[in-house]
Amino acid sequence: MSASPPDTRFSSAFAARADAALPGLIPYFTAGYPHDDSLAELLLSAQRTGCLAAEVGIPFSDPLADGPTIQRTGQIALGNGMTPATALAQAHDARARGLTIPLAVMTYVNPVLSFGLDEFARAAAAAGVDGVILPDLPLDEADDVRRAMHGAGVVVIPLVAPTTTAERLARICSTAAGFVYCVGVIGVTGARRTIADEAIGLLDSVRQLTPLPRALGFGLSTHEHLMAIRGHAEAAVVGSALLDRIGTDPETPVAAAEGFLKAMMGNQAARAG
Repeated sequence: MSASPPDTRFSSAFAARADAALPGLIPYFTAGYPHDDSLAELLLSAQRTGCLAAEVGIPFSDPLADGPTIQRTGQIALGNGMTPATALAQAHDARARGLTIPLAVMTYVNPVLSFGLDEFARAAAAAGVDGVILPDLPLDEADDVRRAMHGAGVVVIPLVAPTTTAERLARICSTAAGFVYCVGVIGVTGARRTIADEAIGLLDSVRQLTPLPRALGFGLSTHEHLMAIRGHAEAAVVGSALLDRIGTDPETPVAAAEGFLKAMMGNQAARAG
């Protein structure tokens, strides 16, 4: 039997968001990119720009859900010596320096099992992590992960996609915690031009199954995308487009990230810059 989902910073962050507001922004940063010690400053920059939460990608050598940008940044991060333990240590450093927004880590099952499931759960909680996202964790094999994570105070955030069957969607939503991560495209991560009708349909289907907040990810990159999902999602995850922008100015990644995030939120000066 899995432990009951814990209450985390995600609960209060989503509760504080006005119903009519734009979806809260959740930026994704690859730990170890562009430099081995970039993460804490980037997380703090997300907080300064008003992001609802932040997501940390712990790089893995076989990232099956990730497109070219996140694969590339992951390879650079691995080359910089990034490990799960180092990523968690840097998240802890960000907390020690004043990070208060919710924090999720996204990685794959193999690094977690290699670390040790219970050990990873405890280390994540000690680092100030609120949730974990494992795209290759099968629903039917998730009980042990939920037990360990929820027991440590970390929620397991599920992913659902436009291809998820109605029966499976209902089962996933019945065990979801934190929020439901809705994949906006059929395929891997990467910036797209438009929001697919299937993404809106998925968001609306999730709302019929659970009162938990919904976050749309995979493909978002502009302020117009946030406008398009207003009223359908409580949050939006941006990864590839943000990392691409950081990659154009790797010597000043914080300034690059802040400029991009402000523009995505609708800061007109930043969008013109």
